[in-house]
Amino acid sequence: MLKLGVPSKGRLMEQCFGWFAERGVTLRRTGAEREYAGAVEGIAGVGLVLLSAAEIPRELAAGRIHLGVTGTDLVRDTLADWRDQVAELAALGFGHADLVIAVPAAWVDVDTLDDLDAAAAAFRRAHGFRLRIATKYHRLVREFLREHGVADYQLVDSQGATEGTVKNLTAEAVADITSSGETLRANHLKVLADGLVLQSQAQLYLSRAADLGAGDRAALADLAGRLGVALPDGM
Repeated sequence: MLKLGVPSKGRLMEQCFGWFAERGVTLRRTGAEREYAGAVEGIAGVGLVLLSAAEIPRELAAGRIHLGVTGTDLVRDTLADWRDQVAELAALGFGHADLVIAVPAAWVDVDTLDDLDAAAAAFRRAHGFRLRIATKYHRLVREFLREHGVADYQLVDSQGATEGTVKNLTAEAVADITSSGETLRANHLKVLADGLVLQSQAQLYLSRAADLGAGDRAALADLAGRLGVALPDGM
């Protein structure tokens, strides 16, 4: 059975169900809402697995599901060498958000990454410890800052309400997902002019690690044709 993993709740699940339905493949829950069980109708040999969006990259990399819908940000932050572990099949056109670096709006002299680098060095001289950037996207943010020459900082983990960490004095800056910027502005933060780390959206991914029997390959080819997506060579 070809296993398709999709987000288990919320707007992302509804939009995912809608995207597949528009292409003649019906995804639906079965049983009680908390059972996280589902079914695929309109195509044979495909089963539905309901997971949190954050779980899907790891399940794909481990080969426990064959296909999965999740955000670009989650795949690229969770999986090192992600291209070797999954293949992008389709951008789904929803779940858009930007991962950005933001600093206090009161920092009038800090508008770019170069400014942030200078401010970080000055902060360490003044306070004796590195400027803290709150985020849950450690890999993406670390790689981005390294590429842009920002070095004198430390990442602090934040799994929720990241924008509030500056107000709460647990960080001096943040790296977080935003769609409109309203929450950042409400917390008196501004996005650096060159602080866009990644533009993310929901994507359909194919696991490169999952075993594919003859029946799975036939189901995958059938599903890909129905969805109008191209499969990597050899799949």
